[in-house]
Amino acid sequence: MNVLLIGCGKMGGAMLRRWLLNTEHTFTIVDPMAENPPEGAKLLRAEADLGDRRFDMVMVAIKPQMVDDVLPAYRKRIAPGGCAVSIAAGCSMARISKLLGDAPTVRVMPNLPALVGLGATGLFASDSCSDTQRTQVTDLIDIVGKSFWVASEDELDRLTAVSGSGPGYVFQFMHSYIEAAKELGFDDGTARALVLQTITGAAKMATDADETVVDLRNSVTSKKGTTEAGLHALNHEGALDTLLKNTTRAAYNRALELQ
Repeated sequence: MNVLLIGCGKMGGAMLRRWLLNTEHTFTIVDPMAENPPEGAKLLRAEADLGDRRFDMVMVAIKPQMVDDVLPAYRKRIAPGGCAVSIAAGCSMARISKLLGDAPTVRVMPNLPALVGLGATGLFASDSCSDTQRTQVTDLIDIVGKSFWVASEDELDRLTAVSGSGPGYVFQFMHSYIEAAKELGFDDGTARALVLQTITGAAKMATDADETVVDLRNSVTSKKGTTEAGLHALNHEGALDTLLKNTTRAAYNRALELQ
């Protein structure tokens, strides 16, 4: 399969590096500003440099504010039977498809851990996408983590609020947790190592366990013990539950505004 990437920023470049190592597809990049492109992909600086080439998949990996100006020139680059794939956050399916001549389109919402092959990526396809095209996109996305097909574009926006923005919430929690450990007297390095190992271990247990996360929480919480005291402070009267509901709702509302 011949794949064209329009743009090769941090996310697109990181995903491409993993694809180059794990597929036999041919990748071409058009990006006037790219530096140190992944080895194995051909880098061009302008759409005109493509000559008369057409591609099985055209991937939109530019900033959302650029799509209206950049994409119309690429309508002719999608080969018969080909499709468009967009990782441009906040750009609706209708917007991307229209700019590319009503091409079959898959909208993709990756998250930052895709950089290390542990992404949680949402996908939503237009009705014109074939089963083959959906499979081709799934195969690529599964190389950078796990793919989650959703039934509507609204569901993709809700997924964005949970997993797309989610690493930011987790990193903020990590930071606050590390600062709390330092308040108890640990130095920076030890506090960081303790917190990250604790979170990594807990996440691994939850991923591998048959029990629910509530069961796991209860298994480490002795009546009137230290964990119970800490949890009471953390989620007193449902404060943490409410905070996270407000957090994801705010992100979802913003996703709707960006369309």
